[in-house]
Amino acid sequence: MKVAIASDHGGIRIREEIKALLDEMGIEYTDFGCDCETSVDYPDYALPVAEKVAHGEFDRGILICGTGIGMTIAANKVKGVRCALCHDVYSAKLTRMHNDSNILAMGERVIGPGLAREIAKAWLETEFEGGRHARRIGKIADYESKHL
Repeated sequence: MKVAIASDHGGIRIREEIKALLDEMGIEYTDFGCDCETSVDYPDYALPVAEKVAHGEFDRGILICGTGIGMTIAANKVKGVRCALCHDVYSAKLTRMHNDSNILAMGERVIGPGLAREIAKAWLETEFEGGRHARRIGKIADYESKHL
């Protein structure tokens, strides 16, 4: 598995925690920034990661900002992306199992580093169930192909 990871200025600390987790899990990743604590624009980091995941250059992506909301909104503008904002382990598992999410978003100002690691680990280890859920994902893909 290859993971693209990025944050804006509001998610730097948790991004570093998640990178350490990826190292521990032996998962290959590329860090797309940001490298400063001064204010930056989250779409500048969310959109490149989302495009790389959508084009198959990376299997999954992880995005972090202050709340996770901005990153989620921006990433979901990219055709083929299913970015889920998760602040608990249960949602992280279910978004993989039922929604086949390919990008995880989290908010550093909402959760702490320990919980962020638990959420990311659960999301990375959980597989898509397919079945009836594949039909639903197919409907989203059909809509995207007609309208985006």
